[in-house]
Amino acid sequence: MVRDNGVLRNATWDEALSRAADGFAAVKADLGPEGFAVFSCSKSTNEMNYAAQKFARMALGTNNIDSCNRT
Repeated sequence: MVRDNGVLRNATWDEALSRAADGFAAVKADLGPEGFAVFSCSKSTNEMNYAAQKFARMALGTNNIDSCNRT
């Protein structure tokens, strides 16, 4: 679902993904890569945490990634 003028409506996958990508691009244009942070869960598998840090570093361009597995 996407929000138009404060009202949620059904959307196609293409429209929803396009809006998400536009939102990421707007944040990156406004704040740069350091405008993002990723937090992963220690209950996730090593593979999921690896994918999260790869996404943060490669797709978003940030090193702001942390998890709760230190506690």
